[in-house]
Amino acid sequence: MPVPPYCWSVLSAIIAVIVAFPDAARAERLNVLLVTADDLGITLGCYGDHTIPTPQLDALAASGVQFNNAWIAQASCSPSRSAMLTGLYPHTNGQYGLTNSGDFRMHAGMIERSMPTLLKQAGYRTAIAGKLHVGPEDEWTFDERIKISGGARDMQGVAAAAQKFLDAQNEPFFLMVNYSDPHVDRSPDTGQQGYFLQRVDGLPETLLTGKDVSPFPFQRIDHPQELERIAGYYNCVVRLDTGIGLLMQTLAATGHDDDTLVIFLGDHGPPFCRGKTTCYEGGLKVPFLVRWPGVTTPRLSEQLVSSVDIAPTILDAADVDSPATFHGRSLRPILANDNATWREYLGADFHFHGERNYFPRRALRDSRYKLIRNLIAGDRKAYVTVDADRAYQHSRDEKYAGTDVRETFDRALDPPEYELYDLQNDPWEFHNLASDSAHADTLKRMQSALLEWQSDTNDPFRTRQNLAPLQSRAKGEVKPDGN
Repeated sequence: MPVPPYCWSVLSAIIAVIVAFPDAARAERLNVLLVTADDLGITLGCYGDHTIPTPQLDALAASGVQFNNAWIAQASCSPSRSAMLTGLYPHTNGQYGLTNSGDFRMHAGMIERSMPTLLKQAGYRTAIAGKLHVGPEDEWTFDERIKISGGARDMQGVAAAAQKFLDAQNEPFFLMVNYSDPHVDRSPDTGQQGYFLQRVDGLPETLLTGKDVSPFPFQRIDHPQELERIAGYYNCVVRLDTGIGLLMQTLAATGHDDDTLVIFLGDHGPPFCRGKTTCYEGGLKVPFLVRWPGVTTPRLSEQLVSSVDIAPTILDAADVDSPATFHGRSLRPILANDNATWREYLGADFHFHGERNYFPRRALRDSRYKLIRNLIAGDRKAYVTVDADRAYQHSRDEKYAGTDVRETFDRALDPPEYELYDLQNDPWEFHNLASDSAHADTLKRMQSALLEWQSDTNDPFRTRQNLAPLQSRAKGEVKPDGN
């Protein structure tokens, strides 16, 4: 059937507008700023921790939606970041451990289907500042890998690099900024890993000491050495908070405050035993803040959200279709309306940190209960000295004999196959209910839900028999003394 003449006229007019006003067309597309903090748990004022002031992050939280039940996909740097970028759990995308310890890398084809690649294909200018840490790193096709003169702990340098990028943009952009704080570094005196760079470029102005802090609630270890280490961590968080303020000021000064989706989160919990590299809340639970102009209004949300939701959310904001294979879902429905129908269960995994830190697990929670399945329980001890933390050794002190603290650290080293926790009454998981007959029905329900989640996410490691490909990559165990 011939096209009526008036249709050609309308089409010609539309094309003429697009050609004449390309900037106006681009301006309607939302920009994206994704910000991560390395090893940051929920140790912020907005999450109820007032050990230190965090006014900048508290302000960001108050300007959008603060998720109080957010998990990352795996509590290890490379796997966690891979999930943010691919919308897939590490057990599916293949980033089982660190890129710089064992050369772990994603499966072929993952980068081509990743969120940054899809944004670039849709006309976004993509850039990353700070570490990428997802392999194979040389195959990522960001338009710009931003160099920060003083590194990703240089808060002025990060803001200046971001401003240079933002000032140059005439097209919609995706910018990922990855701060190094509060991750440990190597001691300038001994060269040993596990040292917190407590002051960089004069930040923070005032340093906390062990006398100024309390034990982490997921540890409850008050040894002076542990408290000093905790103080070092918090000093890094103070500096991070300053940097976030500078970055948000830069976003506003470049005119992008009202046309940019901002997502902030930690890549996993703090580098302490029962935190990073575990499936306990100290490792999985992170701050997760979202500000989406025109969609979010300031509020708290108790919905169960995951870092695998980041990629589909960003693509949704950019009006780009997400691959059907994504495990995550766009957060838009619950960002707009917290009463929207959402997920009942939230899952996470673990395989490796480094090659010697092999202890595969799966975790699943609902609004109250949480199940952990340790896939090789009894065959190997778990990793309890992450980044030179000595909380496990301190838990051997006589004062903890016969306490739930000693029992909990015993279980951290040598866990049973199943751990079941009531997060409502035991939020930091000190009392395993898996063998309690009063919770037998809950255990059975959670076990069934875990298997269903593994099936839904194409988990290839559902049984011990399937673990051979991982086992072949594992090196000798790290003993409880760190050797």
